[in-house]
Amino acid sequence: MKPTTQKTEFIEKPLPPVKHIALVAHDNMKDDLLAWAQFNRGTLAQHHLYATGTTGLLLERELNLPVTRFHSGPVGGDQQIGAKIVEGLIDFLAFFWDPLEPQPHDPDVKALLRLAQVWNILVATNRTSADFIISSPLFTETYPRQIPYFPARV
Repeated sequence: MKPTTQKTEFIEKPLPPVKHIALVAHDNMKDDLLAWAQFNRGTLAQHHLYATGTTGLLLERELNLPVTRFHSGPVGGDQQIGAKIVEGLIDFLAFFWDPLEPQPHDPDVKALLRLAQVWNILVATNRTSADFIISSPLFTETYPRQIPYFPARV
């Protein structure tokens, strides 16, 4: 017998003009994320910033802006940000990950990216995609984002 699949229903949960932005970077990508953040400091200053471990410390120091910091990614920081995505707190994930270096916490990285996809938030995985997102006219407006309505799936 073939299992039936239930169609996912969606509801609107607008992204507000002032975003909650999570900034994450693997070790080999931290300099790139810091350079991007410094270039976009004026825009980032208008939003709420979050980051994992060392990345958050470096961002606070470089940008002189407040950053809510979580644990380092390998010891649970990626999962903490994932939980905030599920809670509806994070609107944009800028995750500069290193595709050429194995990560001991690779399952956490995949889980974080999966949650960003499930909850339909903005995701940038490199400087180019981050530039396009942050420079879009939609970035500073309320955007009618659709998210899955999970109680319908129970």
